Amino acid sequence: ELCAHALNHLGGFRLALYRQRGWDSVLREPLEIGRMQEQTLDAMWQAINNRREKLVAYLNRKAKLLGVERLSWHDVSAPIGKETKKVSYEEAAAMIVEHFGRFHPKMAEFAQMAFADAWIEAEDRPGKRPGGFCTSFPVSRQSRIFMTYAGNASNVSTLAHELGHAYHQQVMWHLPPLSQNYAMNVAETASTFAEMILADATVKQAKSEEERLVLLEDKLQSVVAFFMNIQARFLFEKEFYERRKQGLVRAAELDELMLAAQKEAYGDALAEYEPHFWASKLHFYITTYPFYNFPYTFGYLFSLCVYARALEEGEGFAPKYDALLQDTGRMRVEDLAKKHLDADMTTVEFWQTAVDLAVADIDEFLRLTEQEK
Repeated sequence: ELCAHALNHLGGFRLALYRQRGWDSVLREPLEIGRMQEQTLDAMWQAINNRREKLVAYLNRKAKLLGVERLSWHDVSAPIGKETKKVSYEEAAAMIVEHFGRFHPKMAEFAQMAFADAWIEAEDRPGKRPGGFCTSFPVSRQSRIFMTYAGNASNVSTLAHELGHAYHQQVMWHLPPLSQNYAMNVAETASTFAEMILADATVKQAKSEEERLVLLEDKLQSVVAFFMNIQARFLFEKEFYERRKQGLVRAAELDELMLAAQKEAYGDALAEYEPHFWASKLHFYITTYPFYNFPYTFGYLFSLCVYARALEEGEGFAPKYDALLQDTGRMRVEDLAKKHLDADMTTVEFWQTAVDLAVADIDEFLRLTEQEK
């Protein structure tokens, strides 16, 4: 009840502010922050919805592997297969530099410099939480990464991800300060691009089918998070504001809205959901940024579009990649895609290419687990 009270007041204040501004749509502010059109957002969700059956097939196969009829909310992130061998920090650094270099020599040089100059604090010590983040310092024109490296596949991905963020900033230092201010939806472009380079390389170099399965599962965890979990948050928040326009929304109603959103986003593939997710997720309570959800999915898919183009063009794409990153802080996203990818971001076809690239791993996962289903 206390969480419902807080959420109602935050939502009510925002709606009152929008009324004073003459804004009808609750999406106007987050779309403007992200410098994007609603048509673009709709096209993105449509492309994801077009492949929902594929995602449900993955969840159903995972349920069989875990020995349950249908997954519950807490089963979705359960691991499949045995843990692969530990990767030392030095091995991870060498892998990242090598694979970055195959796409972009400057990225490899930058990563090598970051490792050599100790820009990364990665010690795994008692009391230090998992995860990672990157921050930049404009006076020294340097970045720093703080993370916990324990030697698993996810840690290697995180390390590459954060170095991607640092590289994004590195190619922007020469620009005017205001032109470096890119929005959240494109903030994940370079980081996810870097992560995809490593993820694809490690899957291809897996020494056994079991190791390959574990690595694929790690990639698919992200796909489910971006395509299903994030969409559930978006659907819930959108419906919450519509209900809030009519008055206070009770805690029991918020539970119902959350359940309905999760069932829709997950294709009703789960046996049990999390009705209190609205109360526990801090993103719903951020006062400065409404709909702190869809930019994650946007950034993931946009980076896949960029990655697909990089695979297609090879080394010749490297300077185009830097130019794209430099424009992330001074262009609307539709113009960014048109200028650097010659693509129309407002169409479902643009997003479908990225979605299909992401769900292609499901086909491989289903093949590897065919005999065990």
